[in-house]
Amino acid sequence: MSQALVRTDFNLSGQTGVYHGKVRDVYTINDDLLVMVATDRISAFDVVLPKGIPYKGQVLNQIASTFLDATADIVPNWKLATPDPRVTVGVKCEGFRVEMIIRGYLTGSAWRDYKAGARSLCGIALPDGMRENQAFPTPIITPTTKAEAGHDENISREEIIAQGLVSREDYELMEKYTYALFRRGTEIAASKGLILVDTKYEFGKRAGKVYLIDEIHTPDSSRYFYAEGYEEKLAKGEPQKQLSKEFVRQWLMDHGFMGKAGQQVPEMTDAYVESVSERYIELYEHIVGEPFVKATTEDLKARIEDNLRKYL
Repeated sequence: MSQALVRTDFNLSGQTGVYHGKVRDVYTINDDLLVMVATDRISAFDVVLPKGIPYKGQVLNQIASTFLDATADIVPNWKLATPDPRVTVGVKCEGFRVEMIIRGYLTGSAWRDYKAGARSLCGIALPDGMRENQAFPTPIITPTTKAEAGHDENISREEIIAQGLVSREDYELMEKYTYALFRRGTEIAASKGLILVDTKYEFGKRAGKVYLIDEIHTPDSSRYFYAEGYEEKLAKGEPQKQLSKEFVRQWLMDHGFMGKAGQQVPEMTDAYVESVSERYIELYEHIVGEPFVKATTEDLKARIEDNLRKYL
């Protein structure tokens, strides 16, 4: 099986900090640039799973890079270059402590809450009688706090502003950008025979200006349905055929794991890991609309470090 990259420990020229996130290793250069290395770690229910998924990092980095370029006319973003298939280098911003989640359809955790009787989500009233995977009349923004550790928490627009997490002016600009990005993502997805169901955006500030940061429109941060068959499946109450990381969450739930105390992560066999890798490559090819070209996985760390030294 191909080698998976689960951690890096580089010492780069001008390096002033490093942060190992759930799936990315982020290096700060001269307190001004960020080098974001997409590893093959995979997380679900805010837990990093014990095995890496070959090529996952390359898939996510290349999708995010594609969509950052495709939306740069809407909002300034942090990206400067992709010196390696797994790496994006960009400007360092002060990230806001909230994530902007936008939902076009009632599914996932929102559906689970709705089915349990909830009729309000992040301060937004939801109509009675909705079905799983049904489109909202218009997309809704359901922000969460960005937790340092553990689970992110739902929060309303009013609470964000009242608590001073984001100023009213900045929040209204983030809202405007979020709707515009989701419209663009929806149009691009439709051209590939897909429906962009929901996604999240993160924003930060640099020199008084709001920037789009992190990844966008990847299967880790977004959910896609296949457009073909959507209406029929909705009418019959059948599960939608989808492109997202939800298939991993579903596998974990089927094996009794939802990230709760005392629960054990099920065994990830080599065959299962390989199947997840193949699914991520399938996601790439559908979302981007181009064949996925596998970069070599031999001496991964040496290749990445060499490419970074040449760039930096």
